[in-house]
Amino acid sequence: MERGDIVLIGATTENPSFEVISPLLSRCQVFVLKSLSKEDLLTLLDRALKNDQVLRERNILLKESDALLRHSGGDGRKLLNILEMVVDAQAGEGQIVIDNKNVSECLQQSTAIYDKNGEMHYDIISAFIKSVRGSDPNAAVYYMARMLDGGEDPLFIARRLCILAAEDIGLANPNALLLANACFQIVNSIGMPEARIPLSETAIYLASSPKSNAAYLAIDSALQAAQQDQTAAVPLYLRNAPTKLMEELGYADGYRYAHDFPGHFTDLEFMPKGFEGTVFYEPQENPAEDRLKIYLQTCWPKYYPKK
Repeated sequence: MERGDIVLIGATTENPSFEVISPLLSRCQVFVLKSLSKEDLLTLLDRALKNDQVLRERNILLKESDALLRHSGGDGRKLLNILEMVVDAQAGEGQIVIDNKNVSECLQQSTAIYDKNGEMHYDIISAFIKSVRGSDPNAAVYYMARMLDGGEDPLFIARRLCILAAEDIGLANPNALLLANACFQIVNSIGMPEARIPLSETAIYLASSPKSNAAYLAIDSALQAAQQDQTAAVPLYLRNAPTKLMEELGYADGYRYAHDFPGHFTDLEFMPKGFEGTVFYEPQENPAEDRLKIYLQTCWPKYYPKK
């Protein structure tokens, strides 16, 4: 290909990023062909009925086109195949009528355009996640239905709900994670088709819940700090002293037991030297975290000052 000895021309319904190896893909020019618009499909349909040598000789009455367009999924080839199937199904009749009912009966049911291993898989799950995060229960249930109808593993969806509950809802509603975990266990126990019901319940609950990514931001920030300094020593008063030598070295010396103080709290520095005052968790604006913020402001006014 680099020398020009071979010219590769190919067409695929899959995303070449998933189906073509990187060295080959890097030497190709990729053209993306998008789904045809409604106007394009109607033009193609009209052209077939008027110009096709076989179809133009038949007495065809096009009463409705909605079902034809819907089942084609924006694919011109599929539109013409469906048209041919509907016409052949009425062979021998004087007039061939094409309406939504005839099309649906001929096809019996639409074939879901969903490839569990291809680009559509990633597009739909991405839309599902963003719909829950964006607090739209209707879109969340719709994209979940697309996945289930396409044969997606319900446990895959349940796992995503668990991640969503922790990452995007978190401390704004800790019950979300409990429900998501219960959903995962139930789906694992009962399977489809009944599993669709707890999946729907959980998706609606998560989408309708207040949102907070504070826990997600806190752990990522803490991990970054931990990676930068793996040698920060734990203060002696926070260490255990199971031996006499450790006691003599000052292990546990100066530790104050929180339950011995009013409010079960004592102002003790828990961070290693050099990390004093570092704040990883920042409460966000929602009723649940507002209560946490008030408590933290009472305990740690130097770290969580009232604004």
